[in-house]
Amino acid sequence: MDVGIIGGTGPAGRGLGLRLAAGGVSVAIGSRDPDRAAAVVDEMAAPWPGRLVGELHGVANEDAAGAKLVVLATPWEGAVRTASALSGQLEGKVLVSMGNALVREVGEMLPLVHPRGSIAAAVQAAIPRTRVAAAFHHLPAREMADLDSGLIADVLVCADDPEATAETMSLVERIEGLRPLDAGSLSQAAAIEAFTAVFVTLNIRHRAHSTLKLAGI
Repeated sequence: MDVGIIGGTGPAGRGLGLRLAAGGVSVAIGSRDPDRAAAVVDEMAAPWPGRLVGELHGVANEDAAGAKLVVLATPWEGAVRTASALSGQLEGKVLVSMGNALVREVGEMLPLVHPRGSIAAAVQAAIPRTRVAAAFHHLPAREMADLDSGLIADVLVCADDPEATAETMSLVERIEGLRPLDAGSLSQAAAIEAFTAVFVTLNIRHRAHSTLKLAGI
């Protein structure tokens, strides 16, 4: 597999996997239950006959972690635990964390500040032999899962390892309509993850699916 998505059966993982497959990438959608992953892949592919140039496979999370490049798409509460359990398979690889620690309160989303500053930084601390990057935080899952949505967005990428940044940016470029931007070291992930709360709140209040697009770059 070109890319494995751990916890890929959730909305974020589904949307990302579908877009990557449409861009010609072979994607393994991982789950704790491989049978569920296979069923989800069938659901994902059914509305888009002939549109998925790359292949989609439903597999166990352990198999998804065996891909060349891996994305961590589990709910943020279980990100560190899941990555730690797969540390052997992930050693030496690039792992892209897309989790945001958010809580809903009185009609808006609020960021939760992790002791490490971000979910991505916490994952990196838990599996130091893996090269962790942070990306894909501000993309609306529903729009990602609709190949006809006309999605256009910038994706902020940060990592402490330059090769991890480069590989993640190359992955973003495989998705039509997305532009990767190098946002610096992994310390920037705290602000990037927290700002997701602003996007979700805007979408709630305006019944929209806003995306990030930076001018002047």
